[in-house]
Amino acid sequence: MKKKAAAGKKNLIADLKGRSLLTLNDLSDDEMLGLIELARELKKRRASGVRGGLLEGRHVALIFEKMSTRTRCAASVAAADEGATADYLSSKEIHFGKKESVRDTARVLGRMFDGILFRGFAQSVVEELAKHSGIPVWNGLTDDSHPTQVLADLMTIQEHFGKLAGLKVVYMGDGRNNVATSLMLGCAKAGMDFVNCAPPELEPSKKATSAAAGEAKRTGGSVRVEHDPLTAVKGANVVYTDVWVSMGEEAQFDERLRLLRPYQVNMNLMRATGNVKSGKVIFLHCLPAFHDNETDLTRELGPLEVTDDVFEAPFSLVFDEAENRMHTIKALFVATL
Repeated sequence: MKKKAAAGKKNLIADLKGRSLLTLNDLSDDEMLGLIELARELKKRRASGVRGGLLEGRHVALIFEKMSTRTRCAASVAAADEGATADYLSSKEIHFGKKESVRDTARVLGRMFDGILFRGFAQSVVEELAKHSGIPVWNGLTDDSHPTQVLADLMTIQEHFGKLAGLKVVYMGDGRNNVATSLMLGCAKAGMDFVNCAPPELEPSKKATSAAAGEAKRTGGSVRVEHDPLTAVKGANVVYTDVWVSMGEEAQFDERLRLLRPYQVNMNLMRATGNVKSGKVIFLHCLPAFHDNETDLTRELGPLEVTDDVFEAPFSLVFDEAENRMHTIKALFVATL
């Protein structure tokens, strides 16, 4: 078994070397699950006190149009753990798309760096970086997709339950945002049963739902859209939510508040899964979360997408999930570089 596992890891690295990750569609099912397994191995390695040299001499550029805590820190520490450097390049500090085109920036950075992690707005920008840089480019978040987040989500679920296939995951809230649709696709590729629960005004596009449902049909999972929260969470093993207003959509805050108040994840909703007492349900959130009275917003309005008792409950694994951003990004760096 150990020889087979080692061979599988070598094949994964050989298959992914030099490749970009722009959406989860860039990975086969086995590649996606293989990255999660590699991340778990690297996590164990780090926990034992080992810091390696798997990325010795490599240089990673971090281009960020959007602010970040987890993505930026996860990438920086992941690189440093294995001997690489990570240079943070705020879009305000370089000519990116302003005095210099994205294409020209990509061609310059491709001559100096070994890989680029991009976090920003338009999916077209990360695609242009990948097209012209000549080096691996990884999507750390765009308005359309958040594949590195979903790798960490699936890793966290697998760590807790020991499997992925057959589990029921319910996403609650803005069903068309980048996390919701990426998670829908990732769960489908892993053979899970996924429910996207959102008000009709914020449900995922038919194109995204149909594509994910096609993947689920192939893997033995399922995908459906639901509008009633209590119906959606019945039997859920994972309840997942995200902020109600994404970066760049602040002008729509009042409307989102009106639409999404009924979709707040609170203890009554968690109990409606029927799995709280048995310990067969967990809560996940990609963070940051408006769950307490410690921000300007929640001091005025109270908790938004999740209540504090859920966020701080024993079944909440949000900080395991946050840590796993580092391990999965490290696995991505190692496999592609």
